[in-house]
Amino acid sequence: QVQLVESGGGLVQAGGSLRVSCEVSGRTFNMAWFRQAPGRDREFVAAINWGGSMTTYADSVKGRFTISRGGAQNTVILQMNSLKPEDTAAYYCAAARYFSALVATTASAYAHWGQGTQVTVSS
Repeated sequence: QVQLVESGGGLVQAGGSLRVSCEVSGRTFNMAWFRQAPGRDREFVAAINWGGSMTTYADSVKGRFTISRGGAQNTVILQMNSLKPEDTAAYYCAAARYFSALVATTASAYAHWGQGTQVTVSS
């Protein structure tokens, strides 16, 4: 059974940096980060393929956030730089159940989810 545990969220001032990590147990394929702010729908942030050679980002975070894999592929990291107040949200790690050559940006493509970690950016 696949389990995902996020860590590393917190409070930071605008312009600062945070790193959130997702520890994965069990076999996974492509993975992604989504976020959800109060009163808003869950939105895609970034995704990475199994080998770490392919990544994709939401336009709102492109150039500021970096997704990567480490630790024999069982850790997915989201490095967030130049944070803005509008980045404030609960951040969720997600894992696909099956192999796909395409790195999906929709929540429905991911079967396994973590419990979320809060990121708050103050102005």
